[in-house]
Amino acid sequence: MTERQPLRGLYAITPPGLTAAGDLALVEAALRGGAAFLQYRDKDVDAANRLVTAHALRRLCHQFGARLLINDDLALALAVAADGVHLGAADGDLHAARQALPAGCLLGASCYGDFARARTAVAAGADYVAFGSVHPSTTKPLAPAAALSLFARCRSELGVPSCAIGGITIGNAPALLAAGADMLAVISDLFAAADVEARAAAYQSLFEDKRREFPQPAAV
Repeated sequence: MTERQPLRGLYAITPPGLTAAGDLALVEAALRGGAAFLQYRDKDVDAANRLVTAHALRRLCHQFGARLLINDDLALALAVAADGVHLGAADGDLHAARQALPAGCLLGASCYGDFARARTAVAAGADYVAFGSVHPSTTKPLAPAAALSLFARCRSELGVPSCAIGGITIGNAPALLAAGADMLAVISDLFAAADVEARAAAYQSLFEDKRREFPQPAAV
């Protein structure tokens, strides 16, 4: 496990088709640029290759002091001693995942635009909740929109960090931080950038700019 830090910063999500046998240079570039979190998400690869890739990503994340979370696969997260797991609505029971995870591991929950779901997730042990799509997304074009007001409400009513996801770019990111998002989950605008390391650093600089303006969430 990496040293505990506040849940705040760039939350990179791996692009489709990533394999350990291929080139992990894009991920390494994002981590060099300062990405604080990396979520491994790939439902189209067989279990054996996912295991190999997850191990490689874990090594990279810990080399750069970032935290690795596995999307929708608690068993894989446990197998590679990841720093946590992120579950969607149909991807497992949050309470059961909380009980299965070792102490200190993160549990994240997709809550879409549903604040009641976020409240339930926190009661079940989620360390952070994700709201989105905050903007139209090429990854999930049919995802319903999530209101920016959810982030401030999450901070004031639930007291846990929140993550914005969906169509995020370096241009619209400042407004999301101003709305109260603690983490920004990014795929395309990060990994399709001409210079991934520089783009990651640009995202991270936004958090540095806002450090004094927003209260820091508790370390988890």
